[in-house]
Amino acid sequence: MNKTVNGININYEEKGKGDLIVLLHGWGSNIKLFANMIELLSKKYRVVAMDMPGFGESQEPPSAWSVEDYVQFVIDFLADYDTKEVMLLGHSFGGRVIIKMHARKELPFKITKVILVDSAGIMPPKTKKKSWRTRYYKLGKAFLSTKLMQKIAPDALENFRKKMGSADYAAASPLMRQVMVKVVNEDLEPYLPNIKCPALLVWGVNDTATPLSDGEKMEKLIPDAGLVKLDNAGHYSFLDQQFIFNRVMCSFLKIED
Repeated sequence: MNKTVNGININYEEKGKGDLIVLLHGWGSNIKLFANMIELLSKKYRVVAMDMPGFGESQEPPSAWSVEDYVQFVIDFLADYDTKEVMLLGHSFGGRVIIKMHARKELPFKITKVILVDSAGIMPPKTKKKSWRTRYYKLGKAFLSTKLMQKIAPDALENFRKKMGSADYAAASPLMRQVMVKVVNEDLEPYLPNIKCPALLVWGVNDTATPLSDGEKMEKLIPDAGLVKLDNAGHYSFLDQQFIFNRVMCSFLKIED
């Protein structure tokens, strides 16, 4: 399905009837990975999942968006839905958007339940190695951006960026790289206590992108939160341990499967 939100063509899927639950995917991902989850949740709820701007089959945003811009996008996307209550599930980057949404004092709907799956939002500690790497990258970028180096080796800067950046950064378009820099440098920890509704945290024990310690910190900071740890699962715990994950969802959302 497709619709236009603020001039951006958005690919989305909707299935089921009942109370509304919205699924927000992770960075570099799309709604296709939610296929099993949509099937499960639609047994009881009206499920909506969209490829957020810059991902999947949706258009890129018109500029380098911040997390706040994605929050506003989700709010605007849901404007067509006549509902006063919404449940939100976010994986990784989608979790960032949900957490930042709770920075708003007023929303057009009430968030009744939150599910964060291997969520991003906690800033990693700054180590000496990381500080050195950041300084090295800035110096290298400045040198390779000079007119002389651009003339001598026009591809050097791009190759340097790919070498120094993450796989997600290397795979992103120039615009989405700017978005990524904005997103990963925002610490969302201060907003976690604002999540007052029941919150379920699901984490892969072997997650290296957003480590289990992030989930444990979120559990402490969110007033009504419970953390489920999935063994033999990484950053995509909902896929790595799909059967157990589904059982957890059925329990939290009271779905008879």
